Amino acid sequence: MRYCVLATDYDGTIAHHGAVPGEVVESLKALKASGRVLLLVTGRELDELKSIFPAHTLFERIVAENGALIYDPATLEETRLGAPPPPAFVEKLLARGVQPLSKGRVIVATWEPHQATVLEVIKEMGLEHQIIFNKGAVMVLPPGINKSKGLEAALAALGFSRHNVVAVGDAENDTALLQAAECAVSVANALPSLRDISDWVTPADHGAGVMQLADRMREEDLLSLDPMLQRHYLPLGDRFDNTPFQISPYGSSIILAGTSGGGKTTLTAAFMEILLQHGYQFCMVDPEGDYLGLQDVVTIGDVDQPPAMEELLQLLEKPYQSVIACTLALSMEEKPFFLQKLLAAMQALQQEKGRPHWLLLDEAHHLAPAVADPQTFATLTTFRNFMVITTSPELLHRSLPEQATTIAAVGDAPQETIRRYAELKGETAPALPDISLQKGEALVWHRPSGEAPFLVRTMVPQHILQRHKRKYATGDMGPDSFYFTGPANKLRLKANNLHTFAELAQGVDDDTWLFHLKRHDYSNWMRDCVNDEGLAEQVKKIETAEQDPGLSRSAVAQLIQQHYTGPA
Repeated sequence: MRYCVLATDYDGTIAHHGAVPGEVVESLKALKASGRVLLLVTGRELDELKSIFPAHTLFERIVAENGALIYDPATLEETRLGAPPPPAFVEKLLARGVQPLSKGRVIVATWEPHQATVLEVIKEMGLEHQIIFNKGAVMVLPPGINKSKGLEAALAALGFSRHNVVAVGDAENDTALLQAAECAVSVANALPSLRDISDWVTPADHGAGVMQLADRMREEDLLSLDPMLQRHYLPLGDRFDNTPFQISPYGSSIILAGTSGGGKTTLTAAFMEILLQHGYQFCMVDPEGDYLGLQDVVTIGDVDQPPAMEELLQLLEKPYQSVIACTLALSMEEKPFFLQKLLAAMQALQQEKGRPHWLLLDEAHHLAPAVADPQTFATLTTFRNFMVITTSPELLHRSLPEQATTIAAVGDAPQETIRRYAELKGETAPALPDISLQKGEALVWHRPSGEAPFLVRTMVPQHILQRHKRKYATGDMGPDSFYFTGPANKLRLKANNLHTFAELAQGVDDDTWLFHLKRHDYSNWMRDCVNDEGLAEQVKKIETAEQDPGLSRSAVAQLIQQHYTGPA
């Protein structure tokens, strides 16, 4: 579910002439029964609202006084977000004939045309308070207090993100509320200025319009409004005609596939930065420690300690905290079981809060391999938005290609990558251009658009992510491991990381060492599998210039130590 929260204004929205019709209340009850949370965000003072609207207890929180006061109907607890002006302010207004005049917990309110007098008194007293208008009402509030601020406080108390909110209103003081929500809706009687910033204007006015919104939320979770929400779309790069390639933040499931060195890590890191910039929460499972340097993200687990599930879930309870689960400490056999456990644990959070908004799986063929039982990862279907990174789509558990809407192929033979994806989908591959990709380019088949595959210049992170060296130093490189075989192919000594490589190099016989040295196997491995061009070039010089087995072993080991000192 995308829209877990409805935030609605009172006067002019659910209420007409101050009263809420019974059918509107029943519609809101039905929406709440569908699992949604209701917030009332109003300019009215709390005591007055409670006296005229007995059904206020239907709401999980009431944001009253135009954002200055949060009220919990279940506990009767009140939280003020600002301090009221001094009593002398009210006294001066009354002395100058400002009537009617009301004072709430924080707000002071009157009506036009008294705004000029109110402003004069604010200036005379040196106050920093602001004036907010609402269809003739004049509201005086502390600086920075508005409906957006109140909504933010209510969502924080309930553990929701603004990306799971639809807001509806009718007047100028609802502008901040609608701008803060993922989806902005105006009722038909709304001011033109508010309708202009709305994603949808209901055909009916007042409470009848809110009923139309509630019905649409229950029936389709506002899915048909997604094309109107392109301001939220997430960029993945630029097409070759320089137009942006963007995807919806909801209902987009991406496979990023291709050979090593093709730019998968760079594009993934850039996408994570985009999610952070837009405030979408993600959970990344990182089997090899490639993303441990990303800023503003908490990492659970390292090379020695697997991720603690309880701690990970506690972090995800915070709506804007993204998390990386590093599974370096787990064996290849343990990684799929960890993913199963994680998906099951996050299922309730997904259903109740619509978060995390994105699931990212690096080296996904290790986490959800094709050989796993078809029902093993059935919980993946609860995640509408994911990006999985792999070398080839057919290595993935079938639930991933089945759900994926988009494939971005990088590296060598991208056409073949897309063909294999089409086969997994049971579809005929579209016509594919005969091209060779450069680093930083991708061949994209975005199936929702109905377009043929097209070329994209992919994004790079604003803060360049340094590929973490830990997996190459002490982790398990899996199929990218180095094998000492010797000239007669009698050996098969596996070095699954650089540390093991250096240890085995000291023990293999001279013929085996020199066999690989003369073929430049060491530098090729470090370039193609370790992805370290600098180390590869230095080792290649040794392979070319030094044929003494003892001296060359020592020189290569020293270079590895220099490049990969300690745990990094």
